[in-house]
Amino acid sequence: MTASLTLVVLMAVLFGAGISIMLERSLTRVLIGFLLVGNAVNILIYLMSGAPGTAPILGEGLDPDEISDPLPQVFVLTSIVINLGITAFMLALVYRSWWLAQLGEKGDLVDDEAEDLEDAEEAADLIRSSAADDAAIQELLDASDEEVPR
Repeated sequence: MTASLTLVVLMAVLFGAGISIMLERSLTRVLIGFLLVGNAVNILIYLMSGAPGTAPILGEGLDPDEISDPLPQVFVLTSIVINLGITAFMLALVYRSWWLAQLGEKGDLVDDEAEDLEDAEEAADLIRSSAADDAAIQELLDASDEEVPR
């Protein structure tokens, strides 16, 4: 396959735009730049794949020179999957960054004061019940007739 000038120009524009956008500080722009570069790589693999041919299924009477190479297609599919995974990861980073920016100085330390108060009350109840249990056991020991061996 002879490389189409349109596809070569498109690939160059996608690479250039993607790299320039990735150099910005905003994570959203980095994500968009990464997507553009990923698509440019897919076009590059397509352009380097060679001449089109028949389907890569061997049969009788088929000349092996007429069969297209399936490896570039596999590379493009793998590139798409990797691009999707990294995009999902970058989206999670963008969301987390946005969420932390909305919290301000609190950052990751979001307190639920009602829950903290409830936990403190439960701890105080446990301490009180433990002390009451100890006192009740001591009363039973004092009231019993048995001698404590020394």
